[in-house]
Amino acid sequence: MRWVMNRLGGLAIITAFLLLMLMSGCTQETQNRLGRSIQNWTGTDGVLEIYAGDKLVKRFLNIDKLTTATGTDSGVPRPYRFGYGVLDENLNAVADSGEIKVYFEFSDYATSYIFYENPN
Repeated sequence: MRWVMNRLGGLAIITAFLLLMLMSGCTQETQNRLGRSIQNWTGTDGVLEIYAGDKLVKRFLNIDKLTTATGTDSGVPRPYRFGYGVLDENLNAVADSGEIKVYFEFSDYATSYIFYENPN
């Protein structure tokens, strides 16, 4: 029995080492995609604030992810992002009753924005 346990322990160490080596061989983009897929699976509570100059004009709450648009045929990233979140109409940073989840998109060119995880 002890021999089997020692053999399984060695096998676990070898498997962990091989996985580590496999991950280190991935490009940074592949590692980022893996990280995003794990984050999307676990979920986040993101907040997106959109500014016109120094004035806050829109806030979206309960965002699980922002996605960069890509060209349909080319696959090249487009200069805008999109997602789903609760539109905070009164800008009080709380998803009040009556404020619903909506689709949104915003351009990299015309918009100043901050995206962060809700600290509450």
